[in-house]
Amino acid sequence: MSVAPGPGMDPALLPKAEFAFPGPLRDRLVAAILDGSKTATTGLLAGYEREGEPLPSVGRRSVVVDSDDRAVAVIEVTGVRVVPLRDVDVAHARDEGEGHTSVDEWRAEHEEFWHSEEMRQPLGDRGFTVDDATPVVLERFRVVARLDRVG
Repeated sequence: MSVAPGPGMDPALLPKAEFAFPGPLRDRLVAAILDGSKTATTGLLAGYEREGEPLPSVGRRSVVVDSDDRAVAVIEVTGVRVVPLRDVDVAHARDEGEGHTSVDEWRAEHEEFWHSEEMRQPLGDRGFTVDDATPVVLERFRVVARLDRVG
């Protein structure tokens, strides 16, 4: 079932919410958002700083795009915290909807992603690594509208 965006929520006017890079990982994350199992995400503070992007703020809405850059949902930020990586808890790890049952599992998968060439390139640091003190942005969100997928 598709829910139409409410008044003042034209998806074409909202910023994009891109989870991971286009491909299988993004496809899995978008599916988890649409089925309700993904209600949280984690970003590197360094990524926001490098891009000159403001941190998410409670109430901010954005449009989730799939690997084909099609709008599939509108989400609204419900919470934001910046913490050292060591402070990520199991509730956040579970709410990312990727099936992690422990912080260690969650962290291993995230470190693999963050240490990938695909991620290091936009950060402008080919040797970038995270450690316990690395600041991360913990974001919680909810789906406020599912958009019809055409094609």
